[in-house]
Amino acid sequence: MNDTDFEPVTEADRETIARQLGRPPRALRGVVARCPSGHPSVVQTSPRLEDGTPFPTLYYLTCPNLASIIGKLEASGVMKEMTDRLGEDPELAAAYLRTHQAYLAERDAIDPLGHEVSAGGMPGRVKCLHVHLAHTLAKGPGVNPFGDETLELVRAEGWPAGDCAPVSTEQPG
Repeated sequence: MNDTDFEPVTEADRETIARQLGRPPRALRGVVARCPSGHPSVVQTSPRLEDGTPFPTLYYLTCPNLASIIGKLEASGVMKEMTDRLGEDPELAAAYLRTHQAYLAERDAIDPLGHEVSAGGMPGRVKCLHVHLAHTLAKGPGVNPFGDETLELVRAEGWPAGDCAPVSTEQPG
């Protein structure tokens, strides 16, 4: 990925992302996906925070509605089921390993963290559906099998419906 593969962050985006997260965004590089209502849903972050601390999550989900749906899915036990399938389905495990390798290569091309630092539990387990969904929303289908499955699950939960950004734009009085 190069710097032209994402939208530069506008001041309005930065303010929206801060409201979505409830804090200022860290290590922000660009907006890589938007919800249908137009607000940022996924950002690309630098592999290191401003203080140099490794931050392996290259794609970060910011949409509070998506994060809420993902939280419910994670609580349902779907990650254990996905992880179990890695041991039962060699083709799925190979695809997930390729996802892991491509993710690391893309991230390390920006700032090398080394292969011992991964995201989302890759390649041996499924740890964080937020990471996998963000990856799929950023890169498109066919890149991350568990991101693709997670996208289908959030669609089954009704996302997106209407304005999926119930983030207040009112300033405290």
